[in-house]
Amino acid sequence: MVTDAAELTAQLIRCPSVTPQEAGALTLLEDLLTDAGFDCTRVDRNGTPNLFARWGAKDAEHSFGFNGHVDVVPPGDLASWTHPPFSGLIDSDGIIWGRGATDMKSGVAAFAAAAIDFVTATPPDGAIILAITADEEGPGRDGTIALLDWMAEQGEQMSVCLVGEPSCPEQLGDMMKIGRRGSVTYRVTARGVQGHAAYPHLVRNPLHALCWFLDGLASTPLDEGSDHFQPSSLQVTTVDCGNEAVNVVPEMATATFNIRFNDLHTPDSLDAEIQRRAAKISGESGVALLLTPHVSGESFLTEPGPFVDLVREVVEAETGLRPELSTSGGTSDARFVKDHCPVVEFGLVGRLMHQVDERVPAQEVRALQAIYRRILERYFA
Repeated sequence: MVTDAAELTAQLIRCPSVTPQEAGALTLLEDLLTDAGFDCTRVDRNGTPNLFARWGAKDAEHSFGFNGHVDVVPPGDLASWTHPPFSGLIDSDGIIWGRGATDMKSGVAAFAAAAIDFVTATPPDGAIILAITADEEGPGRDGTIALLDWMAEQGEQMSVCLVGEPSCPEQLGDMMKIGRRGSVTYRVTARGVQGHAAYPHLVRNPLHALCWFLDGLASTPLDEGSDHFQPSSLQVTTVDCGNEAVNVVPEMATATFNIRFNDLHTPDSLDAEIQRRAAKISGESGVALLLTPHVSGESFLTEPGPFVDLVREVVEAETGLRPELSTSGGTSDARFVKDHCPVVEFGLVGRLMHQVDERVPAQEVRALQAIYRRILERYFA
């Protein structure tokens, strides 16, 4: 009997698992995987639910891993949805509706169904591991990181890992991710001297210094890109001084900006350059600039080779499209997995993720299941 990933997707959508709740989604998967012979362990940490499942021996020479998440972002205004966001409705046109249909309950359903069918029909000489979290859309501290920490403690190892996040911009098969840019967000506090706007010689305007600093950052490219990465990008996201008086120069102003950086930088090298520019502005303006960075991920690359080639060839064979090898987009839990083993990302078209009326064609979920099944067959051949 073949497991239907489309129906499993609908069942998972009916679990209202807004981060960090699993709302029955992990329980559903655990029961299904246990029945198929997987050894399952809940690896919850600090109230965040996670599931580890392994078929095959712990000390297997070859172990193929899948990683994904069942948590979703909030649905927003329920009245804006054509169908309730947690209905998991499959309509007469074969469209699956609901929050998580794209990001990424369909991906989890596809790799779980593919793994179950594969070990049932052709038990491999090796192990298959599924590492599934309910903390990808949130802080991410106690999700995949917790699973990887637990795996290290238990001596569990994936030889390679495929993250089932949506990776395709237009058509199933047109792109796979072999790396990701790093991400760092800076909060800047500029502190000057408050005073009357009519007496500029008595004040030091923090907004002037802050805007001068931000303009320099935004107008000067950090680099021109590298072999597998686009140029690093910087976006100013907030500027504020909380001042309602038009005739008062404020004492303090704040801003935030985010940098998505490629493999030409590390967080430390980037910070050295940003701090250098801030010191220059401070010295010339007399306004102190205090910068606080928060790094949410470092850039990484899985070099093209046997694993990347295997996934790419299977996707092309199943879809007729040769996927572009990309490092574009935001971050994913692959940024944690890359410290454990080689990792790539391949999944559905991501256009509708996080949107009202998130939905996916059931046939595409089943096509993704077939791709994952064929990848397993090739890997263990």
